[in-house]
Amino acid sequence: MITGHVFIATSLDGFIARPDGDIGWLLERDDPAEDHGYTAFIADKDAIVMGRGSYEKVVKMGEWAYDRPVLVLSRQLAGTPVPDALLGKVRFCDATPKEAMAQLEAEGVQRVYVDGGQVVQSFLREGLIADMVVTTVPVLIGAGKPLFGALPHDVSLTLESSRHFPSGLVQSSYRVLR
Repeated sequence: MITGHVFIATSLDGFIARPDGDIGWLLERDDPAEDHGYTAFIADKDAIVMGRGSYEKVVKMGEWAYDRPVLVLSRQLAGTPVPDALLGKVRFCDATPKEAMAQLEAEGVQRVYVDGGQVVQSFLREGLIADMVVTTVPVLIGAGKPLFGALPHDVSLTLESSRHFPSGLVQSSYRVLR
C-alpha cells in the first residue's frame, strides 16, 4: 500500500513561509555542518509530490535538487510543458491527492515524500500521511503561510522522537494514528 511522508520546517509560530512566499528566515538558519536527516529521510522514498508554490521556489533556487520523480499538483501548470531541463524528472497534473496516490501506486510507487504547505494540508485532510518530520526553527515571523490548516476532524499523532541541534532547531518525528 502506498504511503505519504512529510519532512518540513516551520517557524516557531507555525509558518512555512512569509505571506509573499519568502523563506529567507529558514535559509539563514541552515547550518551545513548539521545533519538534519533529510538524506536518511529521502533514502526510502520512491517519488515526491509537491504543489506549484514549492516547485516554483525550488526551480528558482538553481540546480534541480531532487533525484526522484516529482509530481507537481497544480491546476495552473497541468497541461503546460515541463521545462526541457526537467523532462523525465517532473510532471504536472491536476489530480486530487487520492487520485495522485492511486496513479503513483499503479506505477509501482510505495513511499511518497509529500512537500508544500497546501499539499501537506490536503493530504492530511484525506488521511494520506503516515508520518511527519517537522523541524521547528526558533524564530517568530508573525504572519505567513501556515503549515497546518482546517481539518474535517482531529488528526491524532504519536511522537516517535525529538531532537535538538546546536543551531537551535528542534526536530520532532510523528506517526499519524489511523
